[in-house]
Amino acid sequence: MAKSSEPIFTIGYEKTDIDDFVSRLSESNIEVLVDVRDLPLSRKKGFSKNGLNAAVSAAGIDYVHVKALGDPKPGREAARAGNHDLFVEIFTKHIDGEVAQEALSDLAGAMSGKRVCLTCFERDHEGCHRKIVAERLSALLGTPIEHIAV
Repeated sequence: MAKSSEPIFTIGYEKTDIDDFVSRLSESNIEVLVDVRDLPLSRKKGFSKNGLNAAVSAAGIDYVHVKALGDPKPGREAARAGNHDLFVEIFTKHIDGEVAQEALSDLAGAMSGKRVCLTCFERDHEGCHRKIVAERLSALLGTPIEHIAV
């Protein structure tokens, strides 16, 4: 895999609105927003797939949804229940699967030389599956990870 010169960025939208979210992406010069939610739906205005795509596209940022890198329902349920160890176990098994590995490889190949940011709901990346996705991409590309705070 070719080494990318750009870090892998991540951002969560939990405690923000769509305007501030897009502003932070623009301020960070993000070129591609990669939605890593299994189900790209949200009760927060502007954060469901079509609304998010429209908002970032209007700011000149490409939007890509990669369902295969989303946390499956059992993982989300474990996280919501506060069982972090079970969540990590479930998501690690998922991301080690063939479909997710292919998606990781495809994404790593498409990221070369671009400023890419992974997104999902959780504000704090430490307890979130996008941190695991970012770590896997970082290992493939040999690049650092930067978390954008909102």
